[in-house]
Amino acid sequence: MAGNRIVTLDASLIPRLPESSPTLFEAKKQKNLTFEAIAKHIGREEVAVAALFYGQAQASAEDIKGLSELLGIPSEKLESQLSGIPDRGHTLDMPPREPLIYRLFEIVQNYGYAYKAVLNEKFGDGIMSAISFSTKVEKETDEKGDWAVITLRGKWLPYSRF
Repeated sequence: MAGNRIVTLDASLIPRLPESSPTLFEAKKQKNLTFEAIAKHIGREEVAVAALFYGQAQASAEDIKGLSELLGIPSEKLESQLSGIPDRGHTLDMPPREPLIYRLFEIVQNYGYAYKAVLNEKFGDGIMSAISFSTKVEKETDEKGDWAVITLRGKWLPYSRF
C-alpha cells in the first residue's frame, strides 16, 4: 500500500543539507514514522514537517520539544542543529532533475503565465506570497485512479507605489 511507505533521506543530498537532516531522517526511519504521523504529534502540517527535515523551515521551541519526544533525539542536540535561520534553496538544481520535482517545475513552466493572468485579473498587480503561505497534499481516488491534489495558499501582496 503506497500510504504505508516511509520516505528516507537520499544520501546524494546530504552535502547540500544541514546537519539536522540526517539526524531527523535516521530517527524517522528507526521509528517507522510518516511525515503525517510526525505532523499530528507536533501540531504542524505534514509539508511543513518535511520542510523542517530538509532544512527549509525554521523550527520553534515547541517543534524541537515535540520532535525530541517523538523521535527520541536529545533536545539539546536538536536545539543545536535546528537553531538559527534556515538557508533555503540549496537542495534543488535548476532545472530540477528529480522527475516528480521536475513535473512541478513543468507545471509552472507550462501554466505559469496562465496562473499569473488569472491571479492578476482577480487580485490586480501583485504576487502571491511564499512566506505568508500554507500548502497541503491530499489524495483523491475515483474510477480513473489516484489523483494528487496540491493546494497552495499564499497571501496576496499588491505591489507598492513609490
